[in-house]
Amino acid sequence: MNVLIPTAAASAGLMGGYKVARLTNVRALGGVALAAGGAAAFAGWKKNAGTGTAAALTAVYLGAFGYSHALHKKIGPWPAVCAVTGATALASLAFGREKK
Repeated sequence: MNVLIPTAAASAGLMGGYKVARLTNVRALGGVALAAGGAAAFAGWKKNAGTGTAAALTAVYLGAFGYSHALHKKIGPWPAVCAVTGATALASLAFGREKK
């Protein structure tokens, strides 16, 4: 599987989860989007790099979600979401590649 697919899923989950929660004022719906993106990304990372790497990248994904809440107090909500999404995408591109 191309490394861009799980990277895009993770990015869509983080950014889409925030957008859904903000538009609907229902945080749980944002959580559903976040979970769907994370599950799709995990499946791609597992296929590409194995279960251990997929678990580590999922921890990065969840950590980024948590850190965005603290970071938004310093730089604002959208910049925080964009920053953690970028960091997660870089980790995915670096470590989520197919094993050769």
